Amino acid sequence: MGSLLSYAKKNPDNIITPFGQIDVLLLYAIAADKLKDYLGDREIAGKIWMPSGKVPFLLKRGSKLKPLYANELIEAVDLDFLELRSKEEHLKDAKNDITDLQYKVWQYFLPRKLADFFYATNHENPGGEIDRIFFDLDRFKGMSADQAQETTRIFIETIKEDKEFQNLPLNPEPFIYWTGNSFHVFFFLDKPQPNSFYETYFQYSKNNPEQNFTGKWAKAVNEKTEFKVLGGHERQGNSINIDPSQTPSGKLSRVPLGSLHMEDPKAVDGVSVPITKKMLYDDDLTGKLAEYKPKDVIENLDEFAKYLPEIR
Repeated sequence: MGSLLSYAKKNPDNIITPFGQIDVLLLYAIAADKLKDYLGDREIAGKIWMPSGKVPFLLKRGSKLKPLYANELIEAVDLDFLELRSKEEHLKDAKNDITDLQYKVWQYFLPRKLADFFYATNHENPGGEIDRIFFDLDRFKGMSADQAQETTRIFIETIKEDKEFQNLPLNPEPFIYWTGNSFHVFFFLDKPQPNSFYETYFQYSKNNPEQNFTGKWAKAVNEKTEFKVLGGHERQGNSINIDPSQTPSGKLSRVPLGSLHMEDPKAVDGVSVPITKKMLYDDDLTGKLAEYKPKDVIENLDEFAKYLPEIR
């Protein structure tokens, strides 16, 4: 990993174009080295953006391919592999010159294509146990990053005041990160719980929104903002949505450090980084976060990594 990081630091403006071609693997292998405890044995996924073709993106994940893990990504990616990918666009033309593990990694992240770095929030096992609760503070068209920040701040304050929530078997301290566009909030359970735990306490119900925490919190936040805040993932006009629906096993989340965020298949408009609760009170926060580029992640890698949670 040292050689990759050294190469990236010497070529800060070419982190996603090593050897002259787009390749996200230099950034993602370096990020994975800092995320290996956070990701553990959770399956990695890649959302590959297609500039042309019948579909806007391809989703490569462990439920469809042989599962890929952070430690494997770290092991597989080296400078020789990246250089080869800059010369060979298609896997079939390079398969005789790479290891089996590199072959698997290639399937998840294609050369010459931008891709998001995702992982299975609670593993790739639909209906299985969970040990993380994930809220996506999703901002729809017309909503600003500042409004997403305000929503996230009030959301965290609302949760802190909820004594019933504090009695659940979890760590009540949130883990927060910037996605490149908005914010994600995580809570970590003391031990794995059945999916019914999510369904009972957090799954949003449009028909009975205040039956559990998500709907109750969304209503409370909405009452404290001058814009619309809703629970769930359904688009209902300009709003910030507090959406827990990517929590169950078999659902995906963006990694909290180093994932590119795309405006379209050809343009990067952000990168994910972890933050602290205190930062949510910084009036200049989203302006700073929106300016981050992959080189900023590399240059401040150890500092960002300090904000990652300790996984028991």
